[in-house]
Amino acid sequence: MRELVVLSGKGGTGKTSVLGSLAVLAGRAVLADCDVDAADLHLLLHPVVLRSEPFFAGHEAMIRAEACTGCGACAPLCRAGAILAHNGSYAVEPLLCEGCGLCVRICPAAAIDFPSRRCGELYVSETRVGPMVHARLDPGGESSGKLVTLVRREARKLAVERGETWVLVDGPPGIGCPVIASLSEATGVLVVTEPTPSGRHDLERVLELCRHFGVPPSVCVNKWDLHPELTADIEELARAQGAQVVGRIPYDLTVTTAQVQGRPVVELKGPAADEITALWARLQAIGGASAIRA
Repeated sequence: MRELVVLSGKGGTGKTSVLGSLAVLAGRAVLADCDVDAADLHLLLHPVVLRSEPFFAGHEAMIRAEACTGCGACAPLCRAGAILAHNGSYAVEPLLCEGCGLCVRICPAAAIDFPSRRCGELYVSETRVGPMVHARLDPGGESSGKLVTLVRREARKLAVERGETWVLVDGPPGIGCPVIASLSEATGVLVVTEPTPSGRHDLERVLELCRHFGVPPSVCVNKWDLHPELTADIEELARAQGAQVVGRIPYDLTVTTAQVQGRPVVELKGPAADEITALWARLQAIGGASAIRA
């Protein structure tokens, strides 16, 4: 089983568009959308949800109005300002509560409960190109890294059960906790970047992260023809950092058309679709997805 994670140093580089096309080209694969803070792979693959389950992380304080004496001891000690006066007693604003539990400990009436916080939902779905595991983090929800880990775990389980060769992961942008949860123990990474100063800078940070976790990276420059000189500089940087350059996707209005239609780019003809098709062939040729460790 090979697990390829598609990453980008910043949002909007075309990461999900590339991953959606790779899913089509793979024929059959298990898909995982680990960009749980802003998941959008479903917009291209239109999954049919087979089952879902709530995701819990951390805790949330809840004041029982019937037990609250209105002493107000908790409110001034809440550094998040989440405890508000309400009809002679007090109540917790859920979006402000940080789940520290201090109010629970100091309440003289023991009127504050501290249940697990529901932060989102995990989905297992079916698409026309294979099963898909994805999730949705609630507004203000925390522990997105933990949710990413659950998505990957479920995707790997499905791959084993169905005997699939590929797990294709749409990772989050950046280098934060959700990215680390997407990247660790993967067998290969494809970093999609763009020929801009911020794209170059963020690529360097992602490659450093890949090096830290020992995951072999490949690099693809999207819309490369908007700045050929910077593209060449980015490719030189990638090679110097030990990454393999596997593709240059040109600027192509067909990509916009595909997004409007809610379809992967390779399902429409055009220069971008042709290059993504060649990109997939290169990924398979380089030891199985960018020199992946089998």
